[in-house]
Amino acid sequence: MKMVRIIFAILFVFIVVILIDIAPADDKNTVNKVKDVSVFEKPQVTQEPTSNKPTPLKQKIDEYIKSEPNLAGAIIGISIRSAATGEIIYEHSGNTRMHPASNMKLFTGATAMSTLGRDHTFKTEILTDNPVNGTTLQGDLYLKGKGDPTLLPGDLNDFAKKIIDSGVSKINGDIVADDSWFDDIRITPDLIWDDEQYYYGAQISGLTVSPDKDYDAGSVIVEVKPGASEGQKPIISVSPQTNYVQIVNQARTVPKGKEEDIEVEREHGTNVITVKGTIPSGSWPVKEWMAVWEPTRYTLDLFQQALRDQGITWTGDLKVGKAPEQASVFLSHKSAPLSDMILPFMKLSNNVHAEVLVKEMGKAIKGEGSWEKGLEVMEEKILEMGLNIETLKLRDGSGISSISLVPPNEISKLLYTIQKEEWFPTFVHSLPVAGADDRMVGGTLRNRMEDISNFATIQAKTGTINSVSSLSGYINPRESETIIFSIVINHLLDEDGGKDIEDNIVTIIASQ
Repeated sequence: MKMVRIIFAILFVFIVVILIDIAPADDKNTVNKVKDVSVFEKPQVTQEPTSNKPTPLKQKIDEYIKSEPNLAGAIIGISIRSAATGEIIYEHSGNTRMHPASNMKLFTGATAMSTLGRDHTFKTEILTDNPVNGTTLQGDLYLKGKGDPTLLPGDLNDFAKKIIDSGVSKINGDIVADDSWFDDIRITPDLIWDDEQYYYGAQISGLTVSPDKDYDAGSVIVEVKPGASEGQKPIISVSPQTNYVQIVNQARTVPKGKEEDIEVEREHGTNVITVKGTIPSGSWPVKEWMAVWEPTRYTLDLFQQALRDQGITWTGDLKVGKAPEQASVFLSHKSAPLSDMILPFMKLSNNVHAEVLVKEMGKAIKGEGSWEKGLEVMEEKILEMGLNIETLKLRDGSGISSISLVPPNEISKLLYTIQKEEWFPTFVHSLPVAGADDRMVGGTLRNRMEDISNFATIQAKTGTINSVSSLSGYINPRESETIIFSIVINHLLDEDGGKDIEDNIVTIIASQ
């Protein structure tokens, strides 16, 4: 009998142990920890929780979408998340792939910061392949670009001054522009001809120059002023001054008070820029930023001007080529770090910067400065960030492509995931701030949602291409948690009308 009792006791203990092992764990502490995560800490994406419960927020947005006439026949995708937990608070067609326009720059900026690093810089070099003999350089002089989209005419002038200061006044050879850092594919396959003549569709080269500190590389500024009297041709100037472009003036000055109707166009495949239309007497100048054809030769033209201004002569030709491997660096210019460059890139939505960063990622990781290799790097990095790469279609870095496709839920997920990165404060600082007057703070949002700034700060990336408008970023209310949102609208009859829709939805979110 004693033995029976012992056996029953052992069985009882064994059963209790098994029951303890299979009992559900208490996840209260885990839940509390998640709630304490702030927008600047390191949340982890482990799943895609979604709240489908009826809420005042859901009701208001749903009602607005149904009543907005400009959305008739259009497609809108919305994704709203908690910045602390990553939980989707609201979504409408959140998993539908849509054209993101310049919201694509969120992916380009994030992957560039992660791949290249905050301290990454671009170099431009002067190289020689022969020694200096007194005041003469025996051999060719090479201007080698390494992708810097912020190189200015003043930097080329500085090169020329340093050459003359070194004692060299004559070059017994050619002046050679070397753009071999990147491949020779100048524009993305999806860029339409109508866009490639303007600054936002400028060609990408390893050697390029910007006309001003907006850093619209590969472009010139065409300024049109009214003539002295009615009927006269307007006065047209190009900045920087260059003979690389040819101006055809077909415009005329009309009486004061008449309509200004100036058109500036560049003929495809050439650098012939035609100005036509009318400009009223006494009116403000009209400016257009026009992309040049072949930015490498444009840069070479400005460089040779700088050399001539310093009295430097050469016996050979101006040409595009590649510096020999044994050439030595004579002078070097370094750009600002990526942590600074990302400001004009994101604030002003600079397309050229985006495409340069794609090629630079390809060069840094794959050894080839091309869109193909750069986009491969982006896809690999996006996968590492925990996004679903299988649902994305990436065709460029700027979003000017009408073929790139991204679901709003993946945009908001990116914005959630990158909060854990050490470079995140720099990244979020680069986003335009709604209603901020300073151009390098407010950026493309400086004239939008001024009223919201009384109770929330909106930091977000805008996007616009034909029939597409988008806005994605962070809402920081004064008295509640940060919210991540992504709004992408496709098939609009007027993409400009999408801005009011986005602003109204953001206002609804911020007011809840």
